[in-house]
Amino acid sequence: MNRLLRIPATPLFFAVATACAPAAERPNIVILYADDMGYGDLGIQNPGSKIPTPNLDRLAREGMRFTDAHSSSGICTPSRYTLLTGRFHWRKFHGIVNSFGPPALDAAEITLPEILKQRGYRTACVGKWHLGWNWNDILRPGAKPKAAEKGPDKIYAPEDFDWSKPISGGPLSHGFDYYFGDDVPNFPPYAWFENDRVITHPSVPLKITPQTAEGNWEARPGPMTPGWDFYAVVPHITGKAVDWIAAQKGRSEPFFLYAPFNSPHAPIVPTEEYRGKSQAGGYGDFMVQTDAEVGRILRALEEHGFAQNTIVIFSADNGAEHYAYERVRAYQHRSSGPLRGLKRDIYEGGHRVPFIVKWPGVVPAASVSHALVGQVDLLATLAAAAGADVPAGAASDSYNLLPVWKVNAPSPRRTIVHNTFKDAYAIRHENWVLIAAKSGAHSRVPDWVNEENGYAKNEHPGELYDLARDLGQKNNLYASHPDKVAELTRLLAQVREQGQVR
Repeated sequence: MNRLLRIPATPLFFAVATACAPAAERPNIVILYADDMGYGDLGIQNPGSKIPTPNLDRLAREGMRFTDAHSSSGICTPSRYTLLTGRFHWRKFHGIVNSFGPPALDAAEITLPEILKQRGYRTACVGKWHLGWNWNDILRPGAKPKAAEKGPDKIYAPEDFDWSKPISGGPLSHGFDYYFGDDVPNFPPYAWFENDRVITHPSVPLKITPQTAEGNWEARPGPMTPGWDFYAVVPHITGKAVDWIAAQKGRSEPFFLYAPFNSPHAPIVPTEEYRGKSQAGGYGDFMVQTDAEVGRILRALEEHGFAQNTIVIFSADNGAEHYAYERVRAYQHRSSGPLRGLKRDIYEGGHRVPFIVKWPGVVPAASVSHALVGQVDLLATLAAAAGADVPAGAASDSYNLLPVWKVNAPSPRRTIVHNTFKDAYAIRHENWVLIAAKSGAHSRVPDWVNEENGYAKNEHPGELYDLARDLGQKNNLYASHPDKVAELTRLLAQVREQGQVR
C-alpha cells in the first residue's frame, strides 16, 4: 500500500508532532459533497449541458478535474461510509440506513476526521449525515412503531422520543467536533440537529406534501418540527457552513470541514431565486442552486483568508435519480453525460461522478486527469497531505494519490469494485469492466432509452466492456472474450476475499 511510514500512535507522539508542525504545513481541508448529482451535470464536463454551473466550473479551472473518479456505491449511505473510512462499504453492508436506523459506523472504525484530529485539526460536518444514530438513546420505554405500508421503515409518533436527550452514534461519535444539519432531507425527524441533539421539537407528524419542481415528493412519514420548510433547508445549511468557516479566523489550528449537501436530491425544491435559471427544468434549477451554495462556501474561504492554504474537494455520492431519463426527452439534458446508467446502477453512470481538487501551489491549475481514482482513496491521500499516520488496519482499501494530484502521475489504483445491492458487483481493472450480474441496471430503464441508445438485451450471465473503446457500455463483449471474463472473475473474488490488489 502507498502509505506513510508507520509510527506508533501514542498520545505523546501526536502532541509532539502537532506542536512541531506549523499550520501552513497542515492545510485546511474542505470536502463539498453533492447528493444525486450526475457526471454530466457538471457544466465544464458536458458540452451539451443545459445547466450552468459557473462556481464549479471555476473551481475546476483553478484545480484538477478528474474524468474517471468513482464513488463506492450507487446510493447514499455506502458512499459516505467509504469516503470517511477508506474501506469499501460492501465489506460490511450494502444498503442505506433507513428512517431511525442504527449507525453504519461502529466505534472501532477509524475515520478521516479522527485521523486529522490527531494532527490538531478542528473538525466539522455540516449537512446530510445519513450514517445513522443510536435512536434507542432517546426512545421512550414502551414506544411501539408502526410498520410502513411498503419498505423497511418503522413509523414513529413524535411522542415516542424524548427529544431533550443526547443521541450517540452520530458525527460527534466519529471524530467531528461539531455537527449541524437535518440528517437526511427526506427522512424523519424533520428537524435541525446540532452536535448530538435535535434542537427543534418535532412535535407533529409530517402532513405537508407541497408541489415539487420535478419528480416525486419522497418524504417518508414521521415526526416533524411545526412549520418545517423543505425549501429553506439547503440555504440554511450553507449559511451554517459559512458561519463555521468565519469562526475559524484567528485560530492557530487547521480545520477540516465536511459539507455534504442534501441537493440536488429529492424532494427537488429550488427556492424562488433559482427557478427558471436552467434549461433543464426543476432539477436543473436545483442544480444551479447547488452550484450557488458551493460558491457561497468558496467565497467564505476567500473572504476570511483561507483560500490559499485550503484543499477543496468537490464530488458527489452517486449518479442522478431516475427522473433523469425523462429529462433527456423534455430538455435534451443528459445528467449522466456519455455514460450509461443512473443512481443505483453499477453501470458507469451510477458511480462515475464529478471530482475536482483545488490546492493552490500544489495541484496544478486548469489540469485534467484521466487517472482511475476513487473516493475511497481520499482518506490515505488527505492523511498524507496533513502529515498524519494511518493506524495499521485502517483504510485498508485506500491509496495515497498525492503524486496524481501534484504532477498528474499515473494512478497506483488499477482496480476498483462497485456494488449497490447484494450479489451484484462490477469490477473495473484498467480499461475493462466486468458486470458480474445479468444487468448493471437497478433503476428501471424505459424501453425508449434502450432503443435510442442501442442497449441490447443481455443474453449472457454477465456483461463485459472495454471502456477505452466503449465508454457508453453499448457493446457487450462477454461472449467474445471468455479469457478476460475469467480473469476478471478471479480478480473480483481475490479483491473481495483478500483485500485490495497491490
